[in-house]
Formats: sequence, C-alpha cells, structure tokens
Amino acid sequence: MTDNIEGLPLIAHLRELRKRLVVCAIAIAIGFGVSYAWSVELYDILKRPLAGALPPGERFLVFSGIVEPFFVYMKVGFIGGVSLASPVVLYEVWAFIAPGLKKKERRWFLSIVASSLLLFASGTLFAYYVVFPFGFKYLLSFSTGELKPFLSMSDYFSTVTMLLLAFGLVFQTPLGILVLARVGLVSARQLLSWWRYALVGILIAAAVLTPTPDVFNQMLMAGPLIILYGLGIILAAVFGRKKEGAGSSE
Repeated sequence: MTDNIEGLPLIAHLRELRKRLVVCAIAIAIGFGVSYAWSVELYDILKRPLAGALPPGERFLVFSGIVEPFFVYMKVGFIGGVSLASPVVLYEVWAFIAPGLKKKERRWFLSIVASSLLLFASGTLFAYYVVFPFGFKYLLSFSTGELKPFLSMSDYFSTVTMLLLAFGLVFQTPLGILVLARVGLVSARQLLSWWRYALVGILIAAAVLTPTPDVFNQMLMAGPLIILYGLGIILAAVFGRKKEGAGSSE
C-alpha cells in the first residue's frame, strides 16, 4: 500500500512531464514552420557581415551539392523555430520545476535565466556586429587577382552558427563566476589574486575564438572578456560576501 501511495506522485510527475514535452515539441514545430517560410530571408541576415566584406559584384555564395540549399534552409528553419519557441519552452520548464522551489529559490532561478539570456544575446550581437565585419574583411584580404574565394553556403552557415554559439557561451562568464561564488567555490579575493592566470586564459580564448590571427581582432574579443571577468569579480564580492561571512562566523 505504501509503494502505491509513493508511486502515485511519481506517475503524476511523469504524466505532467510528458504533457509539457508535447507542448514544447508542438511549439518548436510551429516555430519551425514559420521560420522555414522565412528561411531565405533569415539566411540573408546571417550573410550580411560577409556580404559587406566582399567586393561589389562578388557578394554571393555557392553550393556544391544539389540538396545543399535545402538542408541549409532546413537548419535555418530549425534554429529559428527553437528561438521562436523558446518563451514557451522556458515557461514549461518553469511551470514544471517551480512547485518544488522555495520563494527565494524561485527568485534566484528567474534572475539567473533572465541574466543568461541577456548575456547570450549580448555575445551573439557583439560577434555579429563587431567581430564578423572586421574578421571577414581580414580573411578576405588574402584574395588576389589569381586567388578568389569560393565560399560555400553550408560551410559559411556552420562557421557562423558555431561562432555565434561560442560568443554567446563565453559571455556567460560573469554568471558562471556568480554561481561559483554563491556555492562558496570561489571568492572575490581569490578571483583578484588569479588575475594574471585569468588574463592568459582570456588571451588564449580570444586567439581560439577569433576567426583571424591578427592582434587587433583578437583584442576585440579579449577586451569584453576582461570586462566580463571584472564584472564577475564585482558580482562575487556583492553576492558571495554573505556566504563568506556565514562561513567565518561558524
């Protein structure tokens, strides 16, 4: 009898989870349909930084396989669909886990999610409007009268989406530091004492993520990362101080 009583909440949770997953899948499917209808226009938006770096009359991409454009536009539609459906998906996730959280935990969860989305968007916009124009101009500067770029739409899409994702994740640095400070793994004093190692790591990350090897474009990436690390130290000092004080009193 006890097993049945204990099993009922689990079954109810599984049913609720299935219902919410179905809602998310439907939302993504609808978003995919809408995005796929505009996939050509969305791809043109992704192509603008490259088009601005190409000479007039050469602002085009090529495809080497007959099905390549179809699959590229499918990928564009899927990513766009997930983006359009993200409010519904986030709401379903929140509605599923919120009943098990305390009031303070709910505030923290909402704050972290909102901050993460803002930082991710900032990273992708920074890459699109700042890094890509300078980076593509530099890479295409190797073109000569006998050396012309033969740019595939599939390769360009893969490169751009990978870089946008990388910049979006890198811009999560302050949030990651905040979480580590809240659980007591790091402190603002430790982060300040590690600034030399952090600077080396930031320069290495900038060299890996930046699509060009020149110092100017690498500093375009390293500069914001240094600012983000500093912001993380401030957040650790403000929000991590309570735990440090509690630890010292014990």
